[in-house]
Amino acid sequence: MDTSTHIVMGAGLAGLATLDAHIASSPYMMTAVLATTLVASNAPDFDTVLKLKNNAEYIRHHRGVTHSIPALLLWPFIISGGMMLFFQDAHWPTILLWAAISVFLHVFVDIFNAYGTQALWPFSNRWIALGVMNIFDPVVFGAHVVGILLWALGFPPGPSFVVIYAGLVLYYVWRISEKRDVVKQARQHHPNATHIFVSPTIRWNKWHLVIRTPDMLYVAQSKNKKITFFERYAFDPIPTDPVMQAACSDKNLAAFLSFSPTYRWELEATTDGGYEVRFFDLRYRSKGHYPFVAIVQLDADLNIVTSYTGWVYSEEALQKKLKIIT
Repeated sequence: MDTSTHIVMGAGLAGLATLDAHIASSPYMMTAVLATTLVASNAPDFDTVLKLKNNAEYIRHHRGVTHSIPALLLWPFIISGGMMLFFQDAHWPTILLWAAISVFLHVFVDIFNAYGTQALWPFSNRWIALGVMNIFDPVVFGAHVVGILLWALGFPPGPSFVVIYAGLVLYYVWRISEKRDVVKQARQHHPNATHIFVSPTIRWNKWHLVIRTPDMLYVAQSKNKKITFFERYAFDPIPTDPVMQAACSDKNLAAFLSFSPTYRWELEATTDGGYEVRFFDLRYRSKGHYPFVAIVQLDADLNIVTSYTGWVYSEEALQKKLKIIT
């Protein structure tokens, strides 16, 4: 989920913690727990600093090791240990418990979006992305905001967030059911589909679809349980010719391929005798455009001149980024 959602979830967990009478009756412990849940609810995303290095590192590693099983075990001890430096009279086992709950919930909810996490590393390098929730879900965010407002108005936060989280569990179950219906409907259109990639949008009734058959890729949308098809492309595996192999050795394209499970590619000769390779992630169609891309430009000797991967919404913006990198 996005940062704003993880922040309100941290506040919500602090409200839930007041079910413990020792926390509810102590402003000191309440402050310590709130600080803990806010930090722990965002700790797995501290790897966002990789953006300062480059997009390739960020795309390849974000939600990777910091969301893994070892991280689930280490984060609570790191965070609770740090908190005890500021709240020396706090009950450490309680701080550790709520740090652990906050970190676990962060990683757990992240597996429901289309980006996913490497939550099973080191036992598996596979990215777990259930494609059920958008990275920002208004219902999830809004429910937490309502709970925080009730708390501010004097309502007991513990019972309030029990009701809110029970409702959100039902909401997640419903979303899972809705996604299954979308996949089932897509398979009715293409019974020979080998893969059906579903990406939720911010609207609960709208889903992006990419349907892969042995020969074709179909880009579609499910809205109000009706599927609309937009484009279709031949499903061409990446060739093994020297140009494409040289391009695939680039770190930006390698990062793109590690993240994107369904894409189309283009290879063109340039006027100066070189080559340009472009990849487009088909899951994120927006107004007829595929904004998540990777591009590699090579000279006639197949040396990489420049490359980029990330989100761009116009050709002009892409060319500006390439000039800056060059």
